[in-house]
Amino acid sequence: MGAKKPALHFVRRQVARILRQVLAGNTQHRALASIKSLVYKPSIVAKKATLALICNTLKYLPVIKDIVHSVGLLQGRKNKGQDELFYVLTHDLLFEQEILPSGKEEIFVLSRKAALRAAFVRLMMKKNVTEIDGLLPTESRQLQSCDIPRYVRVNTLQITVDEALEKLEELGAKVDELLPDLLVLPPGTDLHDHSLVLQGSIFLQSKASCIPAHVLSPDPDWEVLDACASPGNKTVHLAALMKGKGRVTACELHKKRLQVLQDTVKRAGANNIQVKHQDFLKLDPNASDYRKVRAILLDPSCSGSGTTVQRMDHLLPVANDDPEFQHDAQRIDRLASFQKAALCHALSFPAVERVVYSTCSVNQRENEDVVQSVLEHARSHKFKLGTVLPNWPHRGLPVFDGAQHLLRTDALRDKTDGFFVALFVRERSQTFEQQRKRKSSEIEERKTKRKKKKQKKLN
Repeated sequence: MGAKKPALHFVRRQVARILRQVLAGNTQHRALASIKSLVYKPSIVAKKATLALICNTLKYLPVIKDIVHSVGLLQGRKNKGQDELFYVLTHDLLFEQEILPSGKEEIFVLSRKAALRAAFVRLMMKKNVTEIDGLLPTESRQLQSCDIPRYVRVNTLQITVDEALEKLEELGAKVDELLPDLLVLPPGTDLHDHSLVLQGSIFLQSKASCIPAHVLSPDPDWEVLDACASPGNKTVHLAALMKGKGRVTACELHKKRLQVLQDTVKRAGANNIQVKHQDFLKLDPNASDYRKVRAILLDPSCSGSGTTVQRMDHLLPVANDDPEFQHDAQRIDRLASFQKAALCHALSFPAVERVVYSTCSVNQRENEDVVQSVLEHARSHKFKLGTVLPNWPHRGLPVFDGAQHLLRTDALRDKTDGFFVALFVRERSQTFEQQRKRKSSEIEERKTKRKKKKQKKLN
């Protein structure tokens, strides 16, 4: 018990600091940093307990605030900087977690224990519910109960899929049915400190995020351009699909993000990637460095509205106050203008055969509308829309003829991030369909071999 007191005391204050940082983004209708990125900083200890407590406190924060203010818990207190700690302590009190008098804040909350619990009961009676989840909005309950599997992409530059599967099989890992280099583990599996992650043999990457590189499907000897590359997960995925051959040029305009990109490339051991501190829109398609580029991956800045669950932005109070909190019209219009300009520029490279445009957004304005706006320009350069993963059941919104070629993913429905993917294929390229069929055949062959190997092991 002696070790438990200071541990809880410290974790709660750590959670309160993170909560303060997260709530600071409310005025911008966006978290200043994702909850996970704040929790998984090197300075944070007891990460699993910290993540659980911050998520649960945020989940029930509207209820907690209602109760705290109804009993005047924060009134008359001089140090307003401790509000978040009182929210955390009230959370633990409501959920009957042990609170010991290890600090003056704990002592004060314990002195108001009866009043806080009575206020909770009154609120439940007022709302005519029998459990605390009944106090949450329906949409919020759906998102918060969305158990997304832990996906990990195998970095085949360092390790084979079968080798990774063998090392992670005891954790329940299975090979994804759609993407052959992706492993699926149970929701909540924590691999952040796993040796395979630290050495770059596997990457913690959502299923949706792995789709664009697979759709681009560059040949090993090609020259490929990743237009907006940081943090680099898709960049190193391309390098792996090319078996470490050819060349991937990765562009990143922002200096801080450039360092993240370089770190990712180094960790992956991808020697066929050339990182450039460069604005993609200022590249000359006819310059000697780019006139042989055969494929371009364009995953530009977007609203990120599809990563709500992954970032845990749906836990922010502003999301409960305004369900459209990420859909600020002016911001979306600015992003869409940049996205359209970048896509037109990508289609202007003389030797390019395939361009993949993807976003982690669910907004039509950034997705179907952008694609539709460049169709005439695309046709002038002999491009047409290719069908993205034909077997995927969920297509683009039917807002123009051809939207059935596009792909959408949804967090609740597909148990991954909300993503949008479009593929442009130059009509003079006759090999794309043959390459797609060949790769599908190779995937099926690997699946068959894996099943036979598993059966042999069982026998």
